[in-house]
Amino acid sequence: MSVIDEVLEANEIYARTHELRRLTPRPARKLAVLTCMDTRLSIRTLGLTTGDAHIIRNAGGIVTDDSLRSLLISHYLLETEEIMVINHTDCGLMHTSEEDLRTRIQKPYKERSFGAVCTKDRANRKSLSWWHSWK
Repeated sequence: MSVIDEVLEANEIYARTHELRRLTPRPARKLAVLTCMDTRLSIRTLGLTTGDAHIIRNAGGIVTDDSLRSLLISHYLLETEEIMVINHTDCGLMHTSEEDLRTRIQKPYKERSFGAVCTKDRANRKSLSWWHSWK
């Protein structure tokens, strides 16, 4: 059985009781978090529970056009009031470069930017730059 099959089976079991049905799409704590897709980061590490916040993830926790779209919908449609961008120690994107990624990745994606960064500070500056360019 593949991991996907296991996840689908678990979801079928969960759907029988659907204990989170009481939650709404609006975060209880009116918070949106943009963070890395790193497996070590979770709502538990942030002191949150399911339904407290929108958690938006991508490689590096970087503000991109797509994550900005999600943050704007979170704020203007689903009433979040605070936005938090979290970068973390030992991010996989800190161990590579744009050039290395382009070498590894074949067309049609080779020409795009992957947001490789060497430090958390640089990632934060890039995210703030994208955010302020929208305002």
